[in-house]
Amino acid sequence: MSADGTIRVGMIGCGGNARGHMGRLKTMEGVKIVALSDPAEAALEATAEAHPELAKLPKFKDYQEMLAKVEMDAVEISTPHVFHYEQIMDSLDAGLHVLSEKPMVCTTEQALDVVKKVRETGLVMGISYQRHYMGPYRYCREKIVGGEAGKVNFVAAFQSQNWYRSQMSRRTWRSQRAYSCGGQLNDSGSHLLDIVLWMTSLEPKHVFAMANNLDAEVDILTALSVEFEGGALCNLSVIGHAVNFYEHIALYCEDATYQIPGIGSEVHAWLGGEQRTVLAGTDLPNYGDPDHNFIAAIRGEQEIQAPPECGLSVIRLTEAAWQSADLGQPVEVQPL
Repeated sequence: MSADGTIRVGMIGCGGNARGHMGRLKTMEGVKIVALSDPAEAALEATAEAHPELAKLPKFKDYQEMLAKVEMDAVEISTPHVFHYEQIMDSLDAGLHVLSEKPMVCTTEQALDVVKKVRETGLVMGISYQRHYMGPYRYCREKIVGGEAGKVNFVAAFQSQNWYRSQMSRRTWRSQRAYSCGGQLNDSGSHLLDIVLWMTSLEPKHVFAMANNLDAEVDILTALSVEFEGGALCNLSVIGHAVNFYEHIALYCEDATYQIPGIGSEVHAWLGGEQRTVLAGTDLPNYGDPDHNFIAAIRGEQEIQAPPECGLSVIRLTEAAWQSADLGQPVEVQPL
């Protein structure tokens, strides 16, 4: 931190997602964005237009130059997936706390490196999995991990999105394997895999997946079945060619059933019988957002809510799904 306790943040990537992070950082006392980096001039110009007060900050096309020349305490990373690993490791090597967009990295090996580096340095490292901060997901996690719901027997979850049309029509980096590492499963689908793993704390054992790329380089549709340690089963459907966005998660436990329709507004709970209870608003816990949690964790006021171990869990399952789809048979999730 600076002498007055201000946390100085540099931005690696200045696209639309990053500009959302900037907007949240600007509202926090004792936080100052001090530098911007992006190889695309258009992104830097769009940042100046969206946040005029940042227009005069030092700007860099190469994030490594920013790391070398600007005094900072932390960075936030919002770049194409394939670049995350190098940017995270370089930032940690520079002694900086890191908040990265999802997916954290593109391989299990990379994720293990990040986890090891964070543990060695003691720096704060978080992933922007915003569902960790939303009431319905936190409620279900508390009930399951706390033992109140009993053993998890089955999970059913799906996510639909008009991803194919929006990405393929513009030939975005997300539709190109060289930049995205994978398709919808590794993009929006990463949120679905993460939140199921986080809410249940289950350890995946075997995976059987089928995927359809349509005419793309990357997966668009994925049907994924998981067997967890202890016998729980799970079906995950990631639908990247739909006309709408929607998500639904159902958790069938020994003593309760929880369903989360849509994104983060309410939980439908069956607590040991046929009577349904709808929980919403103040019935549910709330923990803010990744940016506020990141800054609070740097100050020692909170624990990071989506640590690098979550990124490791997600990429292990994702890689196993890709392998299974390629082989056309079930595969074992890489043990740690």
